[in-house]
Amino acid sequence: MNFSRIAPRMVQAGFAGAVLGAWHLATSSGQVSPLLLPPLASVYRALVSLLATGNFWPDLRVTGSELLIAFSIAAIGGCVIGYLVGRSGYAVQVFDPLFAGLYSIPAILLFPLYVLFFGIGPGSKIAMGITIAFFPVVLSTIAGLRRVDRVYISAARSMGASGPRMFWRVMLPAAFPVIFAGLRMGLILAFLAILGTEMVASFAGLGHRIVDLAENMDSARMFAYVVFVVGIAFLLNVAVSFVDARLRREAL
Repeated sequence: MNFSRIAPRMVQAGFAGAVLGAWHLATSSGQVSPLLLPPLASVYRALVSLLATGNFWPDLRVTGSELLIAFSIAAIGGCVIGYLVGRSGYAVQVFDPLFAGLYSIPAILLFPLYVLFFGIGPGSKIAMGITIAFFPVVLSTIAGLRRVDRVYISAARSMGASGPRMFWRVMLPAAFPVIFAGLRMGLILAFLAILGTEMVASFAGLGHRIVDLAENMDSARMFAYVVFVVGIAFLLNVAVSFVDARLRREAL
């Protein structure tokens, strides 16, 4: 067994064990109020009950649909605009600093406007998810396409490759690792943005449910939902990593 491969997992498991151990000690000693940090056993029972009853499905459908719509629009729009900008050196000089500057502005400042325009329902959450996810995608697409080795482009042109064929057969495979990194970041940021805005103003969704339980002092169920959301984020990351590794193997 290769120790270098299992060592990172051991460190991660040790960190998780340390956090859970500190949690157990803090709650069992009575130093922390159960309203602020419930015992691990009560959170575990609440999580098992949540999974067994399936009460999470309505909220998960709301958050999942918002994430799917927001990320799809941001991914398609970011890749298309990034490709159009990346084709021209002048366009890169104009738009790359512009997008980077806009990305540095806290997008949460726009949320009151989105609520005003789209209401307190899913529309404002989708708009926020698009805003958050768009910039990593478009910036990574521009950066990936601009870093394609010009030798590949010259060789493809000498063999008569047209614009679309040049993009699909030469530029996209070469720029894919950078573009995919932006897509991965955009997906996670969109998920976080949607959860955050659901906590601020929403009628439904996982974020709304967590805040509702906190306001009702149901700490055990609140932490159970938090663990559930962390699990979803972990599964999203694993799924994206799997797709990345699979596409890299096929490209070789």
